[in-house]
Amino acid sequence: MSHPIDVMIYGLGAIGSFYAFILNRSERVRLTVVARSNYDAVCQNVRLFSPLRLFANLVKSPDEASTMDYIICANKAIDQHRVPAVLKPAVDPDRTSIVIIQNGVGNEEVFREQYPRNLIITCVLKDRMDRWQVDEKTDYLLICQTWVGATQTRPGVVNHTKSENLQIGTFPNPHLDQTIATKRLNEFAALLEHGKTRFQICDDIQQKRWEKVVWNAAWNSLTTLTMVDTQTWLHSSPDAEPFTRKLMFEVITIARACGVPLGDDLIDQQMAKIKAMPGIGSSMQVDRKNGRPMEIDAILGFPLQKAKEHGILAPYLESLCVLLRAIDQKLRAAL
Repeated sequence: MSHPIDVMIYGLGAIGSFYAFILNRSERVRLTVVARSNYDAVCQNVRLFSPLRLFANLVKSPDEASTMDYIICANKAIDQHRVPAVLKPAVDPDRTSIVIIQNGVGNEEVFREQYPRNLIITCVLKDRMDRWQVDEKTDYLLICQTWVGATQTRPGVVNHTKSENLQIGTFPNPHLDQTIATKRLNEFAALLEHGKTRFQICDDIQQKRWEKVVWNAAWNSLTTLTMVDTQTWLHSSPDAEPFTRKLMFEVITIARACGVPLGDDLIDQQMAKIKAMPGIGSSMQVDRKNGRPMEIDAILGFPLQKAKEHGILAPYLESLCVLLRAIDQKLRAAL
């Protein structure tokens, strides 16, 4: 019999719950889930993908768990610099692979700094942010081609519609033998395949991340600052679309400076895509409406940091980042 695989999910929201269910389909997986703000509700009412029930080791903190083969970070990319230390009790430098399923770019940096010997598998939820229709009661999310995999309608209760589509790849590590990295990536992919969810292994995963952040930097920030949907924004003035294009071009320029070869036609592709959709909001806009901290650093802050490092002027990106941080500070103060 194959050896058991110890997996921890850090962050039991909608996405974390979805992949907990997927991975728990394998008899080889010994699953631990870390539920933080929703721990009590999950203990009382774990209804994942009704009517199925998730059987796993439920804890409040990694302190309560042993070391893992895989740690999946499905938490929002907020205060990312604090997470590696929180996970330390579950990390074995010679065994643990860290899997990042989050929005933004640069998410891997803080983990690489603290865990230089560990494999990092970085993931992009394909098109998850491309299309949002928000029901005020349930925060139901609709993506471009299919319904998003899971929605936490209230603490501890998750509804499932159709599967996510995940793109996965490894973050470079000169301290780790490539054969070992490939073996661990393939092992994780086999668990996803066994769980019957869609995914692709991508050699150019950083390009996928930056392509998505071009989209998110535009539509998350603009819908959140204006509190209108995308179509309302685009039709608000003759300057709205040129403004958006200049913002996207700044992010593309920054990506290229970081060695990520984004194409010249990406802006046209993304503008055509958004124009073909009805007016939509964004996850960041929903967070603002609900008084929650926002994923500013991963979506806008890291690209802006890289722009400054490379001597690139990015006035549109910088202005939006500064304004959003002021709003985020207000939201945090009210918590």
